[in-house]
Amino acid sequence: MWALYERLLAPGRSRGAEAGEIARLTSEMARGGEDAFREFYERYFDRLLGYLLVLTRGREAAAREALQSAMLRILKHVKRFEREDAFWSWLTVLARTALVDQERKRNRYDAALERFGNEGPAAAETRLLDCLKQSMAALPPEEMALIEKKYFEGESVAQIAAGLNLSEKAVESRLGRIRQKLKHRTLELLK
Repeated sequence: MWALYERLLAPGRSRGAEAGEIARLTSEMARGGEDAFREFYERYFDRLLGYLLVLTRGREAAAREALQSAMLRILKHVKRFEREDAFWSWLTVLARTALVDQERKRNRYDAALERFGNEGPAAAETRLLDCLKQSMAALPPEEMALIEKKYFEGESVAQIAAGLNLSEKAVESRLGRIRQKLKHRTLELLK
């Protein structure tokens, strides 16, 4: 890791750029120029990585993961900038946002593992199936009949629609509402 810091902080590395140079670079990037993206990468990758290393307190894997996400956002949303300081500010906002999103995702994942981790995978799956069965048992008979025809008997939407004298769109809509109802009830039972 020290070698990475030395490379990032190497003396003589030009950090600033003239206004016309930034305007040219960002304009070409916005048009999708490959050479401009290569130049951007050479000029800003290490600098952004160093910024993220500071924010992650040296956790290189987290910094690199956030940087990859930030690079995708940069490529997708790049626009013309006249000044290097404005461009750098925009880059750091995207990098910081990518890091925050990554941390939130990791926290949600860790919370889910903690919630179900004590039970083990088989017990968690059994619990999920039990909650789903309870949710299905609470359905009105006509909704349960639709679910049975579609998911247990394997009938197509067209077959169900013909049997019920409904349009396919009406059957699809009903099935969608029933699935949402099952999802919400099951999630409530899991809590």
